[in-house]
Amino acid sequence: MSSTPAGKNIKIDVHHLTRVEGHGNILVNITNGKIERCDWQVPESPRFFEAMVRGRHYSEVARIVSRICGICSVGHTLASVKATEAALGIEISLQSRKLRTLLKHAENIDSHIVHVLFLAAPDLLGAPSVFPLVATHGEVVKRALRLKRFAHEFGSLIGGRTTHPTRVVPGGFSEHPTTPQLTELKRRFLTDVVPDLNAVLELVTQLAPKFPAFNRPTEYMAVHSDSEYGLYDGVIQTVMPDGTKQKYSVDDYRSYTNEYVDPRSTAKYAKNKMDSYMAGALARFNNNYDQLHPEARKVAEQLGFKPPCFNPYLNSVAQVVEIVHSAYESLRLLDELIAAGIKEEPLVKPTKFGAGASVVEVPRGILFHWYQYNSAFDCEAGDCIIPTNQNHANIQLDFDKLVPEMLRADKNEKEMELALEMLVRAYDPCISCSTHYLDVQFKR
Repeated sequence: MSSTPAGKNIKIDVHHLTRVEGHGNILVNITNGKIERCDWQVPESPRFFEAMVRGRHYSEVARIVSRICGICSVGHTLASVKATEAALGIEISLQSRKLRTLLKHAENIDSHIVHVLFLAAPDLLGAPSVFPLVATHGEVVKRALRLKRFAHEFGSLIGGRTTHPTRVVPGGFSEHPTTPQLTELKRRFLTDVVPDLNAVLELVTQLAPKFPAFNRPTEYMAVHSDSEYGLYDGVIQTVMPDGTKQKYSVDDYRSYTNEYVDPRSTAKYAKNKMDSYMAGALARFNNNYDQLHPEARKVAEQLGFKPPCFNPYLNSVAQVVEIVHSAYESLRLLDELIAAGIKEEPLVKPTKFGAGASVVEVPRGILFHWYQYNSAFDCEAGDCIIPTNQNHANIQLDFDKLVPEMLRADKNEKEMELALEMLVRAYDPCISCSTHYLDVQFKR
């Protein structure tokens, strides 16, 4: 491991990091200035969702895999139905596509608000959790709760419910929101959401100088579309530290995710051109800045935030920019849907059977689903590659660079522990969802 000037002894043992989903450990041992151990560990039990969908009819699969995550269940539902539709030759209508994109924006707003204001902000405000902020920053907490509630109701209107949505099914929607409901949703956006968002931006602007200064250039992978900021659909694009970009087909996803096993983690790691890549809001920002809504680009400029950004702590700032993007893009889509009027459309039926892959962006990054169906439209095999498992290797390499830097800067143990915790939290990980690897030793 790395070494630094002698004399420093540090022992960091964070067992089950707080303010993240799932269980992750941080272990750092430094003896007499020598780094003996520096680990990001994932000890979660593995998940078996790919096995659960085998033998299930295509109409059941999305309902099952949405349970992979209670936070990104919209994204898993959308990725699942898109992969099923690709496998079965189903082409949905433009109205269904717009409604699904709206639902994706609802999930992004909902999840990002929780992460930025409930999970990340306490670190910047010197609090151990959001609860002490009720007394010291009561209006911030109330504003966060209002925005969270609105986003949840927004998603429920489109998807039937936000957690494990029921209306999104292969072939379209089982039930549609009405035009008057969308008109009321637009009114609430303008009267309730936009003023609260402006206040959130003021807070983030004040807190921006408190984000740690750390840079580690890496590869950034995200969904990309020339016509919109890639969330619901597009090709896969990566951008390298030197600005080089490369596009990939969704069907070839295994060739650039390259999952592999690391003994520190029950979640697989992933890599493409470099030793790791980053997924998430910062990766999307670095890949798709030109496709941001003008209001979101204005916010990024106000925050002095521009691509390429190599500071993973600023993933939270990228999430703020995306909240604004999703709000204004939702207003645009609502205008189009209201002008056209919502039509009751029957579900599109399968025209073939076979295999299909799909990709969507969930709040934590790029998500892949793949299924194989037989002639009875029953699922024979499935594969899901979760954003957080794609980020684990990147987090570890961030640790490997950050710890020696902090040691040279003579940071004390508490300062180092907080910086490492904040780094993991910045990725907004869904650790439970990422675990797929099981090491079994058979004894006879």
